[in-house]
Formats: sequence, C-alpha cells, structure tokens
Amino acid sequence: MSKKRISHLQSGPLSIEDRIEAGKAIRVQFPRAMHGEYKPAKDRIDPVSVLEEQAKIRLPFLVPIRYERMLASPFAFLRGGAAIMAYDLSTNGETTGITVQTCGDVHVANFGLYASAERNLVFGINDFDETIPGPWEWDLKRLATSIVTSCKLLGGDKKLCRQSVTAAVKSYCRRMKAYAHMGQLELWYSRIEESDILKRLPDSLIKDAKKIAGKARSQTQIQVLANLTDIVDDQHRIRVNPPFIIRETETMSSRPIEEAIAIFLDAYITSLADDRKEVFKHYKILDVVRKVVGVGSVGTRCWIVFLQGNSDHDPLFLQIKEAQRSVLEPYLAKSVYINQGERVVAGQRLIQGSPDIFLGWFEADGIDFYVRQLRDMKGGFDFEHNKMKMKRYPLYTELRGWALALAHARSGDAAMLSGYIGNGKELSNAMVRFAFEYDKQTESDYKALVAAAKSGRIKVAKANG
Repeated sequence: MSKKRISHLQSGPLSIEDRIEAGKAIRVQFPRAMHGEYKPAKDRIDPVSVLEEQAKIRLPFLVPIRYERMLASPFAFLRGGAAIMAYDLSTNGETTGITVQTCGDVHVANFGLYASAERNLVFGINDFDETIPGPWEWDLKRLATSIVTSCKLLGGDKKLCRQSVTAAVKSYCRRMKAYAHMGQLELWYSRIEESDILKRLPDSLIKDAKKIAGKARSQTQIQVLANLTDIVDDQHRIRVNPPFIIRETETMSSRPIEEAIAIFLDAYITSLADDRKEVFKHYKILDVVRKVVGVGSVGTRCWIVFLQGNSDHDPLFLQIKEAQRSVLEPYLAKSVYINQGERVVAGQRLIQGSPDIFLGWFEADGIDFYVRQLRDMKGGFDFEHNKMKMKRYPLYTELRGWALALAHARSGDAAMLSGYIGNGKELSNAMVRFAFEYDKQTESDYKALVAAAKSGRIKVAKANG
C-alpha cells in the first residue's frame, strides 16, 4: 500500500505563538548582543582589489567615473562598496539562520517614494540590484552602518548617530511585532502610504514632507518629457550630457542602436503579463541614449528609451539596466533565477508588492537586463547634496527601519523574527556597536581608495565629467 501524501496545505504552518517561541529559542545559540561584534578577517581581502575585480566586467571607460563618485565621501564609498561589506559580513561569524528576501544593498539613500500600480504614493526600498534570499541581519547591519556614516556626513555628532541607529532598529522591531500578528493577506496588502507618514511626523516636518511628496507626484512621464528632452527638427530628442548621457550609434553587437533596442524590447515584452503587453504594444521607439547611473552601478550598461504612444502627449520613458550577480551570492545559496534581471524583478515584486507595471527582464548578447519606468513618481532626500535640521534625523531613520521591517515580514517569517528580536533594546544596542565599528572600517577603506587614486593605481575621472 502506497504511503498517503500530505500536502502542506493540509498540514499548515506552525501557529504564530509556536513560531514566536522558535524565534526566542534561537537567542540561546545566538544571543542578540553578538550582533554588535565586528572583527575584520585576519586575511581580509584588500578592499580596492574588490572594486578592481568588479571593474573587469564593467565598461572600462566608465570605471573612472565610479571611482570619482565613490571618492566624494566615506558615505559615497559605502554606497558603492556593497561587495566589500558583503565579504565582511560573510566572514564575521555565524548568522541566526532566519532567511528573508534581502535587499542586499540597504542604506539610507536606497529608500524613497514611488508610485504603486494604483497611482498612490508609497514609501519603501527603491533599489534591488543585489536582492537575494539571505540573513535578515545583514540588511539591518548595512542600514545601521549607513546611518552612522551619513549622519556624520551631514554634521551629526556621535550622540545623534547613536540616537538615529536606535530609532531605526527599535522601529524595525516594533513594526515586526505588529506584522507577526497580521493575517497573511493583511500583511501582503500592507503599504507605507503618504498618509501613514504624515500621521507619524511632528507639525514642524509636515510642510517639508508634503513638499517632497508633491515633487514626487509631479514626476510623471509628461514631466520627464519636459525635463529630459529638447525639440530637434520638430521632434523631441533626449538631451545629451557627456559623458553621463550620450547618444550611441551602435551596441556591443555592432547593431544600429535603434534596431538593437527594438530587438531587446521584443525580448523584454515576453516577461510582461498579458494586460501589460496590451498596453505596451501601442508604443514606438523615438530615441535612445546611454546613461551613467548611481554610484555602485557605474560601469554597468544602462540605456534610457523614449517611446511614444497615441500622441506627443503620450510619452513613455524606460530604463534598461544591466543586472549582474548579487554581491551576496558568493556567500549564500545560488539564485534560483538563471537570468539576473529576473532575479531583480522577482525580488522587487516580493518586497514591494505593487511595483512598476512595466517591470520586466530579458537577455541579449549573453548579458542580463531588467527594465522599469524612469522616474515614475519617485522622490526622496538627497543625502549627498542637501542638509537638514539634524535633530530630525532619527525621524528619517525610524521610517527606514519601518520600511525594512515590512520588506522582511513580507518575504520571511515575521513571527519567528519578532520572537528573536524582542522589544528592540538589546538588538538596538548591539546594532549601534556594530555600526560604529564598521563605520571605522569604512573610513579605513575609503582612505585606501584615496591612496590608490593618488598613487595612480586606479584611474579617476575629473569631477563634473
């Protein structure tokens, strides 16, 4: 007689209470205080060599721009050095074993406002190039470190750095406890909406928050048309700005650029749901440019494609961006996705829940890409070029802790996580210690890059091009 097969839908998951207790039990093997420890490996790899290794698979004429951007400040270095921190996290001892869909590159500047599919403004993580299943604590440690490094850049002292990390971690813990007791559908539909943010802010910040939201709401495709294009021979053309935005005549396969992009988008459209395909098929390509984006991403292939639908007032701007393997993958299980663009898209959909309707992926000439709309109601704070009243900084970091908790709760076991982390006091104390220690490592690595530039080991682009 054959053994009766039991579906997981028949057995079901453990109860919330049992999963909370399972999380608490992990504290015995991995006390929360251990998260505060950071010691570089005795044979730690040279940080500059990590960047040089990445440069081997990037466009060589853009690599000097990457170095120039990373040399702007220790915070800029941290932003561009996700691969360095991934190595350090992997060599810094065991993990709790609780897995989530990590962002892989969480830092304070990788959060912001974006448009949901319903055209509402929501707040969350907005960069997923490194996303992959992994330890929840790696994301939180990178966020905590970035808080210290960015707070110092903006003029904050050690006390404010400590308060800001504490605010983020306690917010993460508090929100995780709430998510642990939610129904699965309630959790899935949870968003951090504009109204949720305004309710949490003091009156003194409401005006600034509404201004940021208003600017994000204005970032429509029509607004992009006005800001990024000029009229040339009675047609809109994307404005160039060498070497950051240039118009190429052909791709790496020597095809004419318009022909190549059309082939690329034909491949991309197969990744869309049928209803999205129906919308997209009504657009035609008008212009294409190559664009330098971000800090850590500089050197990867990226194009902006300008399409038009029914009229001059029906533009669509897409960003086609190369997707390489996650910097975390060498230290974790290999991604289940063969195409790295699909990995990025799948991770974003899982973490965000209601992302860009034109999110998709394709492969061309042996390189993986993902596609998204350009500047679709996106907004946030520019940490490199703006200043703020620093006493407010913990409010900004608290919001980021909340968004990270939602991402991890959606993709992991919120009840087990909540059971492990508790009320946040012990974990926040540990994360403060870790953040200050890893900030020292970042300062040291930044100086190593400065020295490499001075010695001529690396070639650095001149500022402003």
